[in-house]
Amino acid sequence: MKINDLLHKVYGTTPNDGNLQPKEAVAYAVTGFGQNLICTIIGSYLTVFLTDALLFGSLEKGTLFKTMTGAMAVAWLMLGTRIFDAFNDPIMGSIVDKTRTKWGKCRPYLKWMAIPIAVCTIVCFMPFLPAKTMSTFVIITVVYVVWSMVYTVADVPYWGLSTCMTNDTIVRGNLLTVTRLICTLGAGIVTVGVPIITSAVTAKYKYTDDDIATIMSTFNVDAEGAKNYIGTVMPQFIQQNADTLKWTYFICAVVFTAIAIPMFFYGFKNTKERYTSTDTPPSFFHNIKLLFKNKELLLIVLSGILGGARMVYTYTGGLYFAKYVINQESIYSLITLLVVPGGLVASVLVPWMTKKFTKKWAYIYVHILGAVVMFIMYFVGYDRPWKLIVCAVGLVLLGIPQGVNNIITYAMIGDTVDYLEWKTGERAEGICFAMQTLINKVGMAVGAFVGVMSYSWAKINPEMTPAITPEGKTTLWNVLILSGAISMVGTIIPMLFYSITEKRQAEMVAEVEERKTADKA
Repeated sequence: MKINDLLHKVYGTTPNDGNLQPKEAVAYAVTGFGQNLICTIIGSYLTVFLTDALLFGSLEKGTLFKTMTGAMAVAWLMLGTRIFDAFNDPIMGSIVDKTRTKWGKCRPYLKWMAIPIAVCTIVCFMPFLPAKTMSTFVIITVVYVVWSMVYTVADVPYWGLSTCMTNDTIVRGNLLTVTRLICTLGAGIVTVGVPIITSAVTAKYKYTDDDIATIMSTFNVDAEGAKNYIGTVMPQFIQQNADTLKWTYFICAVVFTAIAIPMFFYGFKNTKERYTSTDTPPSFFHNIKLLFKNKELLLIVLSGILGGARMVYTYTGGLYFAKYVINQESIYSLITLLVVPGGLVASVLVPWMTKKFTKKWAYIYVHILGAVVMFIMYFVGYDRPWKLIVCAVGLVLLGIPQGVNNIITYAMIGDTVDYLEWKTGERAEGICFAMQTLINKVGMAVGAFVGVMSYSWAKINPEMTPAITPEGKTTLWNVLILSGAISMVGTIIPMLFYSITEKRQAEMVAEVEERKTADKA
């Protein structure tokens, strides 16, 4: 079987029928891969860059920030910037809906924004800034805000492009399934690779197993107490460790950005918009009115916001847990890898699950599973080898809701675009898919905020040896797991009221086509 024939089967497309073709679908996925390389290096590691490389995590209340610790300041920066950026998404969505160019309304942003995104991403990890100064914090804050706005200008139209490429819900579902798999691969490469690199380059500054006897005698502790120092930076090397981290994160950002940017141009060149509005562009306030007429979309948004903390352990908090509780930051790579099998299986099974249960119930069932698993992990704990095995199995199972959520929400939002057109005669892809990027950013904001707040509540100090107390380890675990379990429950509730089925979506599309035919006649 030829590759093109195989791709037609994967996407459910028909050769040369004037609709979506595999070449376009592949180009769309390639752009998503590059986009996630950039998004993940910022979303997963900028907080660690601030707390552990620029050493804001070691600042006590009153030393630089009068009312909070350095870690709390970083937490509020992550939350505030992301929430601000999330609410820029409807504005960008409206701009997309007003865009009229020879390339379409969504595609041109892939071309226009590639270079600005690259520059802002690299500048976020400037390695020559002095640590623990207010000027550095202000500079990073400004650059991060600019980065988030620039990224939004490309992110919103990218996801809206899927509804412009095809209005067939099955084909669009397949397109998004494959694309989210490729996006997950891009994010996974960064998430898995960076901790392995940072752990390797900073290993010479840390205690090793050979140091246990020395630590026991020096600090008058038993073997268990000595092990708390393993992986902890030796006092005389704290500054060298931080400087090495600064340059390592900077180089990683440069490399991943250089790989990603050509993929934006490739996606622009090889995709095509077929279903898009050609009438008079709507105003922003008109789009907002349309948004509130799309009650099915608002339920998805509410579900996503309530579920913002469900995957917090895969964000910064998980890295802090690996680095300061397990005492080996490269374990974070294992944590994220354990999620992958369940996510891949779930992603592959999404078409079957939606056919068997519908998108709505597939989404609900997997999040019920996720909530049960996380509550079990919370009560089991982590302080024995057998408990770690139970948690490892739990992480594999938690990949299932993550994999399904990554795909089904995009497909459901695509269905709500068709619902809106059926209800009002207007599609408004931009404002609708702006809600998906809003959900993603709220999730990243909550993930980073909870992760860094747990860092603060656990009283981690990267300039101390050891950097965390036993009580702090328990606090870190409780916050990360319990917040995720509660969030899993929260994401289910709004979806109980969602009403679009696959059958109903097909009926709405057919009715819209009948109206258009009648209007032409």
